[in-house]
Amino acid sequence: MEAEKKKGIRRSLRESSVPSFHLAVSAKCLSPMCASSPPPTCEKAKHRKSKMTTLPPVPMPRPKLASLARQKLPCSPRTIPRSQLIKEKDGIDHYLEVNFKGLSKEEVAAYRNSYRKTICVDMLQGGYHKSFTELFALMEKWDALREAARVRSIFWLQRPLEEQPDKLDHFYYYLTRAEVAERKEFFEDVYNNLYALACYFNHSEDKWVRNHFYERCFQIAQLIKVDGGKKEAEARGHMGLLFEEEGQLLEAAEHYEAFHQLTQGRIWKDEAGCGLNLLACESLLRIYRLLADKMLENKDYKQAIRILIKASEIAKEGNNKKMEGEASYYLGLAHLAAGEYETALTFLNTYSEISTVLDDDLGLGRAYEAIAKVLQSQGKMTEAIKYLKHVVKILKNNLQFLDAVKASTMLGDIYNEKGYYNKASAYFQQAFDTTAELTNIPLMEETKVHYGIAKAHQMMLTVNSYIESTDLTSLDYLLSWKESRSNITPDPVTRESRRATLASLYETSEHLEELNGFPDNVPKNDT
Repeated sequence: MEAEKKKGIRRSLRESSVPSFHLAVSAKCLSPMCASSPPPTCEKAKHRKSKMTTLPPVPMPRPKLASLARQKLPCSPRTIPRSQLIKEKDGIDHYLEVNFKGLSKEEVAAYRNSYRKTICVDMLQGGYHKSFTELFALMEKWDALREAARVRSIFWLQRPLEEQPDKLDHFYYYLTRAEVAERKEFFEDVYNNLYALACYFNHSEDKWVRNHFYERCFQIAQLIKVDGGKKEAEARGHMGLLFEEEGQLLEAAEHYEAFHQLTQGRIWKDEAGCGLNLLACESLLRIYRLLADKMLENKDYKQAIRILIKASEIAKEGNNKKMEGEASYYLGLAHLAAGEYETALTFLNTYSEISTVLDDDLGLGRAYEAIAKVLQSQGKMTEAIKYLKHVVKILKNNLQFLDAVKASTMLGDIYNEKGYYNKASAYFQQAFDTTAELTNIPLMEETKVHYGIAKAHQMMLTVNSYIESTDLTSLDYLLSWKESRSNITPDPVTRESRRATLASLYETSEHLEELNGFPDNVPKNDT
């Protein structure tokens, strides 16, 4: 009975030209398995089957997607394993990507995810797990630093890493290349890629990233054995700079000393063409000077002089006259601080001679200023003033106005200390006028105080002379000055005498100074 029903269905389908795959579906739906447990879908299939006998033939191709989908119909007699389902899903996704003009899974993910996540996914898909780990740790620290800075200050303008795709691209490019090179044990290539990242992040806001890659470069450089230690020397220099910027001077000195030792007798140059040994000498000289400054602050003069002598020897080894002169300059200042004036003069004169040979006016000005300080400490004011006048002239000619203000103030202090208030006022006024032109408000306020004190001393000398004279004319001058200073309207009878009061005060002061002589012993023709 069942067989006769199937034959009738096949005959009807052949007469209506139904494609063969419909026949297969109908046969499956009439199988004993479907008959024993009639689910709703099989009933619907029977209903569709009865309708298809009356419809005209419909050509229906069977694409791969439809084939895969129809195998998962509830009326399918076979059980599909999970692994097969996953495999078929991938096939469906691939088919959609190839045959339909839509977005691929990667395109959808790129649109949906942040660029930061896309970079991380690309690293993992490419097998760069070490690069991903390092990048993820850096991004976590980046976010932590931004959050901490945001809490401390609302004006912190560091952008999130998601908003800086160029930096993410650099991370991806160089980290993956470094990882590939490290797998092959090409450590020099690893170093070059990590150093490229350190150079790219050499900005004030990203220096912690630069320092991270400096440390990585130092670790890798110790594995390079084919270049004679050049990469290690460079890495030592970078580590010294890192510790110097963080204020850890002893650690910086240790790295700079190793840098100097590795470059001795070598002709290595950096990418800018500068000799590495010269860079090592300059770096070591700088760090020794900073260490000596700390020691001088703590009044540890012997240790400061000892380390500066070592710096002077390194400067001579570098065969650079300018560097050698600067070493002599700082050594002279150390002896000055220790009270060893003659030794200080010896080193400072050496610096002035080197500056003269090199035609270094600014260096010569620094040398003269330091020599003037030594002479002032020895009480030799005439010679000190002579050197300071040269300093003012040199600095003004080289447009170093702030340093010229400092030298003019020193001159004013010397004159003011010795009681030559007119000269002191003149130099303090020069300093004040210069700061006013530069609109340097803090320095202008300081020089204004010096200028006011010198003016007060200048007037005090004349006031004292009027008081000591004990006559009516002097008393009239004093009263007129006091009234005019308090903005009292002058009496019409004595207007002229009162108007001349202030001028007479300054003229009398200058006359008294001329009578007493000048500290630089320059004779006046009109005295």
